Amino acid sequence: MSSDRDLLKTEFLRACGLGEARRVPLTGDASTRRYERLERGDGTFLIFMDQPPALETVACPPDATPDQRAALGYNALARLAAGRVDAFVAVAGWLRAQGLSAPAVIAHDAPAGLAVLEDLGDDLFARLIEAGEDEAPLYDAAISALAHLHAITPPEVLEADGCAWPLLTYDETALHTADALFIEWLPKLKPELAFDATAAADWEDIWAPIRARGAADATVFCHRDYHAENLIWLPERAGPARVGLLDFQDAVKAHPAWDLSMLLHDARRDVSVGREAAALAVYFDLRPNLDRAAFLADYHALGALNICRILGIFARLVTRDGKERYAAFMPRLWGYLDRCLVEPELATLTAWLDRHVPREART
Repeated sequence: MSSDRDLLKTEFLRACGLGEARRVPLTGDASTRRYERLERGDGTFLIFMDQPPALETVACPPDATPDQRAALGYNALARLAAGRVDAFVAVAGWLRAQGLSAPAVIAHDAPAGLAVLEDLGDDLFARLIEAGEDEAPLYDAAISALAHLHAITPPEVLEADGCAWPLLTYDETALHTADALFIEWLPKLKPELAFDATAAADWEDIWAPIRARGAADATVFCHRDYHAENLIWLPERAGPARVGLLDFQDAVKAHPAWDLSMLLHDARRDVSVGREAAALAVYFDLRPNLDRAAFLADYHALGALNICRILGIFARLVTRDGKERYAAFMPRLWGYLDRCLVEPELATLTAWLDRHVPREART
């Protein structure tokens, strides 16, 4: 017997004229969303997105205080969209209006957590590179799309297709929630580690000025999950539209270094030192008015925070959720963190890690 959710999805597709479409499940990710490819009778394809609202804590109200956000849960603290379909619809429409390639929304029922989307295909950057395609033009295009976005002053509210969603700032509370994941979850993955009150206080002192800079310079649209598994190559399109965008519903206003870190400190594939340097050079060429030295200092500092955040998330996925495969990505992240630690400002972080996380534990 079908579940109530299955019946709801079937009725939604029928109402969209897609009741007879062939449904093929697609590989999931770390979220609570599920996707299917819909094959219509004429041989064309669409994507069916299913985000059960009950599986997520609430999103962050724009005017919530830090204490109120803590009471509401992790999504509110981190300013995540809680999987809300209205967030996806509003962000997708805004991105398309800026000349970028987010999927067109064919139909949606935001309260039910359902949507039918344009199918941008299977040419993920990560898969193309694995198959032998030259990564250089792909990364150059991804950087060009970011530079295009970073030249735009984003609105406070994104609106499209009958949906509106606030573009909140990746503020100090959200950044603190990010760095705290490391000391909360890494010892649960590696019981030989123990961070006492002094270690936790020192950790806070390291990140406080970095969080302040990150929040103060949060001026651009931030995709927030901008990496090779979420970018689709669309070479038949022009300019920044050649980069198809996925998984952007958690967008915020953030420091421009954040999405660069997501792209160049990619947990799921190796980005070489040379490729990172080449990509940053393209970015600086496209944004010639930046103070390169100051920006690189922010890139390394916020990149280190982002990497520590992901290490904490992966430790949580393994220990709490039983998703063992994420442990395999962690050595790569430690390698990226070493690159960031060349920044003189991060000498205190280097010393903290040397005291509390010995090299043999960084695996």
